[in-house]
Amino acid sequence: MSYERQSIRRMEGYGYGEQPDDPDVVKLNTNENPYPPSPAVAAALAQFDAAALRRYPPAESEAFRRLAAAQLGLAPAEVLVTHGGDEGLRLAFTTFVDPGAVFAMGYPSYSLYEVLARVQGCRIESIPLADDWSLPADFCARANGADASLTCVVNPHAPSGVLLDVDTLAGIAGEVEGVVLIDEAYVDFVDPALGHDATRLIREFDNLLLLRTLSKGYSLAGLRFGFLLGNPGLLEPIATKTRDSYNQDLLAQTLACAAYTDEQYARSTWCRVRSARDALASGLAALGFRGPASQTNFLLVAPPSNWSLDARAIYEQLKARGILVRHFDTPRLGGMLRITAGTPEQNSLLLEALRGIGEVDHAAQE
Repeated sequence: MSYERQSIRRMEGYGYGEQPDDPDVVKLNTNENPYPPSPAVAAALAQFDAAALRRYPPAESEAFRRLAAAQLGLAPAEVLVTHGGDEGLRLAFTTFVDPGAVFAMGYPSYSLYEVLARVQGCRIESIPLADDWSLPADFCARANGADASLTCVVNPHAPSGVLLDVDTLAGIAGEVEGVVLIDEAYVDFVDPALGHDATRLIREFDNLLLLRTLSKGYSLAGLRFGFLLGNPGLLEPIATKTRDSYNQDLLAQTLACAAYTDEQYARSTWCRVRSARDALASGLAALGFRGPASQTNFLLVAPPSNWSLDARAIYEQLKARGILVRHFDTPRLGGMLRITAGTPEQNSLLLEALRGIGEVDHAAQE
């Protein structure tokens, strides 16, 4: 007998990327930073007093909030710590969207959005993105026309890597009538020459949330540490009503502070990732793969037009060679692969494997 709600029984859960046990697998499927976290994290872990775990942790993660506020030019009251970026998303649904109300999003996007919306019992206004992966001109009008309580925009976009500029984000926040959440999970990898910084917008718009995470840029995907930025009035009901009590443990707070304090180290990894991403993009283009320019740590590409193999078959052949990339079996993305930028060595192995696959494919066509 099943006791789950009917709506839960009907829905599909989030499909996370494969997590192999074999350390020799070249893992380019879940957008992790290929470099370890700051040495300061290891030092903090070594010095951590396990006896402190007998007590509850600081309930509001005050030390990290002060660090983040100082680094971003904000006040601590404009920062709220979450258990990974995913909890920040869940809290936005729980706090701002009644069951039966509308959630709006561009499509395709981060697939967890739809899962959380269905768990909350929301109706979904899914707005197709343009061919170049940008938001359509009527995006805000459609969100308002559906009376969306919450609208999510991931920027840089996942899974394409395309970046919307700050003026565009300001236009969205100013026009959309409900709460707007800009998911900035990959913002650390944006080219610094672009001067992209949306944090100033949270003081201009009281309906705007920015979501950040330490999973990608700070190499702490295994720690599950994120945070929301927003007007104190917008964060207050999350902090005092819908957030889990003690939602970040003491060890996580300690290590997150260590990582965030060493911004110079983190920036050095961002630079290396950008360099590897751009080199990988050039290598893939030389093989005939096509995709949009990315401001993230991954690339979305379509197979060469002269290959007989489709994206799914290439994914399977790479997996057989011990290399994992991501294939989404969905209408808009089924013909493409999402590939995380790894180390130069990992990227070379990927390109070598693809060259081999291509040679076999061409031989089979002759």
